[in-house]
Amino acid sequence: MSLLDIKNLSVRFGDANAVPVVDGLDISVDKGEVLAIVGESGSGKSVTMMALMGLIEAPGRVNADSLQFDGTDMLRLKGKQRRNIIGKDLSMIFQDPMTALNPSFTVGFQIEEVLRQHMGLKGKAARQRALELLEKVEIPGASSRLEAYPHQLSGGMSQRVAIAMAIAAEPKLLIADEPTTALDVTIQAQIMELLVNLQREQDMALVLITHDLAVVAETAQRVCVMYAGQAVEVGSVPELFNNPTHPYTEALLKAIPEHSLGAERLSTLPGIVPGRYDRPQGCLLSPRCPYVQEQCRQQRPALEAHERGAVRCFFPLNLTSEVA
Repeated sequence: MSLLDIKNLSVRFGDANAVPVVDGLDISVDKGEVLAIVGESGSGKSVTMMALMGLIEAPGRVNADSLQFDGTDMLRLKGKQRRNIIGKDLSMIFQDPMTALNPSFTVGFQIEEVLRQHMGLKGKAARQRALELLEKVEIPGASSRLEAYPHQLSGGMSQRVAIAMAIAAEPKLLIADEPTTALDVTIQAQIMELLVNLQREQDMALVLITHDLAVVAETAQRVCVMYAGQAVEVGSVPELFNNPTHPYTEALLKAIPEHSLGAERLSTLPGIVPGRYDRPQGCLLSPRCPYVQEQCRQQRPALEAHERGAVRCFFPLNLTSEVA
């Protein structure tokens, strides 16, 4: 059985007739697996994981046929039951490290709070474990940083502290939501290397939300490509990179600068992700797709399995057999 199993997840903001921000999404993650979720801004990547964490507040509405984590139905959990899982077995690193930490408390206090809540550690034991965690995430002068406040840390150090808090209770699944977005390029590489090493050492599953396809190629085992709230392609690495089956995936890969060497312009996909009031009747990519046909404009395709994964397209690319 998968560690995480999401079936037909929908997230809306407003009444039941509001356009879904996440629309009929299916995702599974096995123990120890690294799954990357990619797609341009507004695709629903972060909202999907926030729904799993229980962070969608009113007027948000979360519905799913199944939202199972390690055999537990997350939709049915309330209060203390949810708090016993979130932060312990299921943890998340957020995009902006500067806002993820509480500015009113020291770094040491915030890490120790996780240890008290989920591991039952107190006093010297909690302080010693907090120090070990800071050393584990490679913060220089870790003992002196325990008494530091978040505003006294750089962006890279703040993200390392956030990672230390996220792994403090040794989670089974770690969600990293664009963990390097707010950092400079050299620090980005260090943070990604740290995350991958921690994932391997602790044999935890990792869901990596990112725009960086180069990072995906180096770290992920499977990829879910999202567009306008839907999964449009799911496949393994490197097969998805070598032979994308969805036009949107192909467009993302063509936009990588290395693929446009010698060209006057980078390859781009014209248009923008459809909003609430301009969603097409048929395939959501149809106004932008270079391969669009009349059926695409009239009907909305389902996500169908094939020999290398799954694709949401009537006329998939690079397939030798029909989709299921």
